[in-house]
Amino acid sequence: MDKFNFLIPDIIDVIDIILVVILLYYVYKLVKGTAAINILIGIIIIYLIWKLTDVLNMNVLSNLLGQFISVGVFALIVVFQQEIRKFLLMLGSNNLTNNKLYYKYVNIFKPSMEISQMNIDEFMKSCKKLVSTKTGALFIIERNNSLDFIKNSGDNLYLEISSPIIESIFYKNSPLHDGAVIIDGNFITAARVVLPVSENKKINSRLGLRHRAAFGITEKTDAIAIVVSEENGKISFIKNGEIFKYSNDENLIAMIEAELV
Repeated sequence: MDKFNFLIPDIIDVIDIILVVILLYYVYKLVKGTAAINILIGIIIIYLIWKLTDVLNMNVLSNLLGQFISVGVFALIVVFQQEIRKFLLMLGSNNLTNNKLYYKYVNIFKPSMEISQMNIDEFMKSCKKLVSTKTGALFIIERNNSLDFIKNSGDNLYLEISSPIIESIFYKNSPLHDGAVIIDGNFITAARVVLPVSENKKINSRLGLRHRAAFGITEKTDAIAIVVSEENGKISFIKNGEIFKYSNDENLIAMIEAELV
């Protein structure tokens, strides 16, 4: 039986496999829906052929593919420059020090605004007024992942959620109306924020940059996005890079509440 011991994985092998799966998950999440997914599949196919030729002792082809892969690493850095940047950004926005779950039990590091409950009724009241005037708006509701890495692109605020304040921010002549509003707890913590735009090719082409920005930030963090369209006055609920349908305002409120538990 000893000769079959190599088939029994030890704890290090299990950890190694888990880490590889996690890495592949993040890479897939990063490139899905973009042209980069085809390049990634091509690289995987070449790598598998290289390993196969190595096992079959096809030395000439194996050496040729080996040289291509060793040199190709530098080429990949150039080809996937934007994807690598986004990958590092994704990792940075999901680490322990940026995770607010940690601070729920260590209160000393966080101000009270982050543990206050969002006034969803007041928020929905504001959205309805924006809908009635077909005023475009983009709200990003922070959950567990910190959004400090994007707040610096806009103006930091500390305003309690209220209908007059939200209406004044998105008033067309307001200097703060262009960009996203970040909501943390029951407070507006930033406005005029610039968000990463999703490159997912599957997004409906009729949706504008406001929706694409909502897709982009929800693809990379666990935040949820509420978008008010200035074209049709409809409210969109976006999470994990997808639009979720709802039947009425009560259903939408329930969906938001479920995400903030």
